[in-house]
Amino acid sequence: MVDSVNGLLEATGLPIEALFTTLGRTAARMLQTVIVAEEGLKTFDAMLVNMQSDESTYVKPVMDSSQEYLGHSMIEAPRGVLSHWIRIKGGLVENYQAVVPTTWNAGPVDANGKMGPYEAALIGLKLEDPTKPLEVIRIIHSFDPCMACSVHVMDFKGQELGEFRIDANGQ
Repeated sequence: MVDSVNGLLEATGLPIEALFTTLGRTAARMLQTVIVAEEGLKTFDAMLVNMQSDESTYVKPVMDSSQEYLGHSMIEAPRGVLSHWIRIKGGLVENYQAVVPTTWNAGPVDANGKMGPYEAALIGLKLEDPTKPLEVIRIIHSFDPCMACSVHVMDFKGQELGEFRIDANGQ
């Protein structure tokens, strides 16, 4: 991965500081796509070799309804870490929770007073027109958040500056 980033910087002539900008976050997603595709081909080839040597690729789960089962999974997803947590009791799902990448990535000020990445990226931003804060939208979108198609823009005192909605049907 380091080689990919260094190659990008060399090819574009950009300084390393450019990586910590809207352009840098967008370029990182582009590089991640290339790396994932390359690694995906390696995984696919390994799967083919495995399938040719071992036909037992599925084991049916057996559950005892008198037992309690706890499970979790943490994987790398396109936007970051995705985790799933489940509790099965009496043969039924008692609790299920998914913690999606945007929950991790877009966190607000933490318990130590450290500002979240979205807020930090907006510090010092000058708006051309506060009633049409396109600069804010561009910066937040560069983090590729998975969030509702509704954004509320407020000033530092919590006063709403505007509400902008995008119809889910594109209308």
